[in-house]
Amino acid sequence: MSTIDRRKMILAAATQSFAQFGYKATTMELVAKIANVGKGTTYTFFRTKEELFDEILRKALQEMKEVCERAIKREDTFDQNLIRVLDALLEFRADHELFVKLAQEVRDIGTVQALEGIKRLENLVLEYMRQEIEAAIEKGEIKPCDSRVISFMLLKFYIALTTEWSQTHEPLNKEQIKQYMQLLLSEGLLAKPN
Repeated sequence: MSTIDRRKMILAAATQSFAQFGYKATTMELVAKIANVGKGTTYTFFRTKEELFDEILRKALQEMKEVCERAIKREDTFDQNLIRVLDALLEFRADHELFVKLAQEVRDIGTVQALEGIKRLENLVLEYMRQEIEAAIEKGEIKPCDSRVISFMLLKFYIALTTEWSQTHEPLNKEQIKQYMQLLLSEGLLAKPN
């Protein structure tokens, strides 16, 4: 088996372990067992669990950024692109149990490394959204505003609808989430005067 194959096997096993057991419960020994390699082989490629976790997180964040970029259609309006990007992020999150597990671990245990992973994810999304808001302001699609504040508000609203709402209510489907986002973005909550 080649060096590249073993490295890929270790990364796949670690991704599985972090997604299934979380950061705290994952050990290099567990990763080696899942990958069906010796523990020493794992250390040949990654000196620490932190280094291994960082590599997995880096790859997942790069993949998430590519998902966002593929969702953007420059000929469409800001709100159409925003909804499409948020839909793509929702699907990405559903396909990547790692982020779901990290969020649970932060909530239940408060593991520092899991929190840092979630913050890196959030910062990447916020920066991407900030840039898109700036571009929309320049094109005159949206009013001048603080793009950092608006990207934060939009992301938190999205998270609230996709995850927090379902903790105490019937979960919203993708179409309902899209309708609420459009309600606030393009239509607004205030009734139009007669």
